[in-house]
Amino acid sequence: MNGWNYFNYFTEIEEYFWKKRGAHLLVSPLDWAIMEAWQKAGVPLEAVLKGIDKAFESYQRSRRGAGKALKSLAYCTDAVLEAAEEQLEAAAGSAPKNGRAAVEAFSRDELKAYFAKNVERLKLAAAQSSAQQREIAARLTEIAESLAGSVTLLEEPGMLDLEDLERRLTILDEKVHAALTSHASEETMLKIRRELDGQLAVYRRKMKAEQLAMVEKQYLQKRLLEEFGLPRLSLYYFY
Repeated sequence: MNGWNYFNYFTEIEEYFWKKRGAHLLVSPLDWAIMEAWQKAGVPLEAVLKGIDKAFESYQRSRRGAGKALKSLAYCTDAVLEAAEEQLEAAAGSAPKNGRAAVEAFSRDELKAYFAKNVERLKLAAAQSSAQQREIAARLTEIAESLAGSVTLLEEPGMLDLEDLERRLTILDEKVHAALTSHASEETMLKIRRELDGQLAVYRRKMKAEQLAMVEKQYLQKRLLEEFGLPRLSLYYFY
């Protein structure tokens, strides 16, 4: 996977799905959760696109596909995982590919601006939470300070190690999720759980238990971030 696709995973999938549907529609929170579950599971972009193709072919041959558009990526989950398994089998015994880009995928000024924007959003969310949710405010303030300190990595000479930078940002993302999951109010968590159950009701039988668990986790994380006005810090969300 080249440097662009490596960190443009979600946009590539989103635009491909739009193209297959023939309509430029907003991707639902459930679809985002599914894409994030694939990314977390290490499903290659090429396998996702191949699986989407297969899912659309299968859907169009089925009775329900007659005159109706495929509405969600949830229908594609099995086909995508099958494509990923096929790609893994085909690659067995071949030389491993280095996922790191040979050239820097982002300019350092772009990354500094990205970090600064996210630091400000973290600080704003901390300030808004300080009155009623002090523990969340404290954790978000610490994470903002860590992210601000990471800017020094962008000033080091030589080729920027994007993989290592991504590891650091992933750790900070995980700290944000842990703080929100542990300290968000019961009312907020209940509201999101109800939304999730409604979104997944149609697709529960189609998904395997492991797939469901991962999608549920990603959906919960995404909606908690939205509730607190927080960004994803990973480079996968740069664009």
